[in-house]
Amino acid sequence: MQSIALRHLKDGDEVGLVPTMGALHDGHVSLIDKSVRNDDITVVSIFVNPTQFGPKEDYLKYPRPFDKDAEICRKNHVDYLFAPSANDMFPPAHKTFVEVQTMQDVLCGRFRKGHFRGVATVVSKLFNIVMPERAYFGMKDFQQLKIIERMTKDLNVRTKIVACPIVREKDGLALSSRNSYLSPQERKAAAGISKILKESSKRFNGKNKVSVLSAAIGKLGKIPGSKIDYVEILDFATLSVPDMNSKKFVLAAAVWIGKTRLIDNVSL
Repeated sequence: MQSIALRHLKDGDEVGLVPTMGALHDGHVSLIDKSVRNDDITVVSIFVNPTQFGPKEDYLKYPRPFDKDAEICRKNHVDYLFAPSANDMFPPAHKTFVEVQTMQDVLCGRFRKGHFRGVATVVSKLFNIVMPERAYFGMKDFQQLKIIERMTKDLNVRTKIVACPIVREKDGLALSSRNSYLSPQERKAAAGISKILKESSKRFNGKNKVSVLSAAIGKLGKIPGSKIDYVEILDFATLSVPDMNSKKFVLAAAVWIGKTRLIDNVSL
């Protein structure tokens, strides 16, 4: 893959990268479509990264429908599908990791220790292998997006990060590979997450953070089968507690519906 990427770089081609863990859905397809339109060459990577899963998380049961994913890539004009093995990316002698301090410790990072170290490391490796001009990330994984933006800036990575809007079902549920874990009843309940966040965003005026958060927590807690990990309003750019200099905000939530953990967010 790196040899192929170098050849395209020497030929003056602009390469776009869509990093994924597979189980592709319409959200991924929207990222692929942007790369196909913007770049000379589109690379989709599929790699279920073991270093971003905790010991009690779903690495082994994470869906891996590779043939279906490959067909989706073919239908959507992807030039290269890069699917390395875990041993290719993290051989036994591997000792180096990338961390984005502070930003990795809030929101999901409080509950998934080491998760974003794994994410930042594998994305930096993918950037070094594929050498993309642009890389496409969805805003559903908002903390991941902001951490990757910070990493590329701090490490002087040439790749431009393209943030892409959340793709949702008709009822508002953000598309996710984990949605397949939901029972029909849980799936119906999960649609309430986006509805509550959207309603909260309409009420927010920059000064009523406490009341908006309190109302959102109360409503999310009433969703059948729900358990809240977090609901927070943070600075949009830095993921820090908002202060007088904050001009844009994000309302982010992680909510368990049954045994499935779902994340969502809205910009304020």
